[in-house]
Amino acid sequence: MSFHAAAPATATVRILDPEGRFVETDENAEYAAVARAIPDETLLAMHRRMVLTRRFDHAGHNLQRTGQLGLWVPSHGQEAAQVGSVFALRAQDHVFPSYREHAVTMHRGVEPMEIIAMYRGQTHGGWDPDERGNTHVSTLVIGSQTLHATGYALGQQLDGDVGTGDPDRDACTIVYFGDGATSQGDVNEAYVFAASTKAPVVFFLQNNHWAISVPVATQSPTPLVDRPRGFGIPSVRVDGNDVLASYTASLVATDHARSGQGPAFVEAETYRIGAHTSSDDPTRYRLDDELASWVERDPIARSAAYLRSRGVTDEQLARFDEEGEDIAADVRRATVALTPPPVGVMFDNVYREPHPVTTAQKAWLEHYEAGYEGGSH
Repeated sequence: MSFHAAAPATATVRILDPEGRFVETDENAEYAAVARAIPDETLLAMHRRMVLTRRFDHAGHNLQRTGQLGLWVPSHGQEAAQVGSVFALRAQDHVFPSYREHAVTMHRGVEPMEIIAMYRGQTHGGWDPDERGNTHVSTLVIGSQTLHATGYALGQQLDGDVGTGDPDRDACTIVYFGDGATSQGDVNEAYVFAASTKAPVVFFLQNNHWAISVPVATQSPTPLVDRPRGFGIPSVRVDGNDVLASYTASLVATDHARSGQGPAFVEAETYRIGAHTSSDDPTRYRLDDELASWVERDPIARSAAYLRSRGVTDEQLARFDEEGEDIAADVRRATVALTPPPVGVMFDNVYREPHPVTTAQKAWLEHYEAGYEGGSH
């Protein structure tokens, strides 16, 4: 299936309608054919990840509100876009997230408390990006991760891990960003480099309609899916609340990148149900009717309805809810039990290898603190 011909330029690929019914049309026929072949265990695994992510997300929000975290970035409403895309990846692929990709990072093996510890200020990142195939979520310079991802993808290309035809070797990079980031220079520079070098990078845009308080209509007079085409990057827009649309489009896009055909772009049209971050008050700029219309298009409810049509019982689905409650309870207990890390860890992992400057700084600080302990200051 060719990514270039996957969908008409202005179409939005949808496979599950808001009621969870499987829809097949001339426009989405190729994607629908891929979706019909998804095994039941994969469908259940995707739904489970969405449910667990939302419960974890709510736990993180509550912990911030009770003073346990300095900041929280909610993902409620964007679970299908994230889960569908990350399930399309292979182990050798690499992820560059933004800051609300909780579903993505946890599916790549990052533990919930590793995410919590970062937002509590316990760590600089908390895990080895190479080991998890997932870079840290601490990029707050909007859009900068797209350039980082393009550079990493160029490395995959130079290492010969692209276009070999070996599914266990061919790799790509996927980078997540939001609609507000598309107005940043870094993102457009990443398009230029990726297109001109045919870097195996998939740009995955979660268009949640609001760049903090600025609506996407104010940011761009043209559909965001059209922008990368001007750089020579094929693109497709999907219903981001449809996990099957996100999954199938991401399968096609990642296959395109891994095969050596260059970058691809997926716009997942979704909605941020909560605040931009815990420091934001969306009631100051959003209308209640708009929010309510998107709540009715809930991605988890849509997935559950589809699974029921395939014979999955409410009892099976309830087990995921129970698992989510257990995770939330564990996170609450573990968070309040955290103690401040040693001051010296701020010098660890600043560089990939030990560096004489940071090593000397750490030694000086340890000596300075020891002086207080010995009563000499």
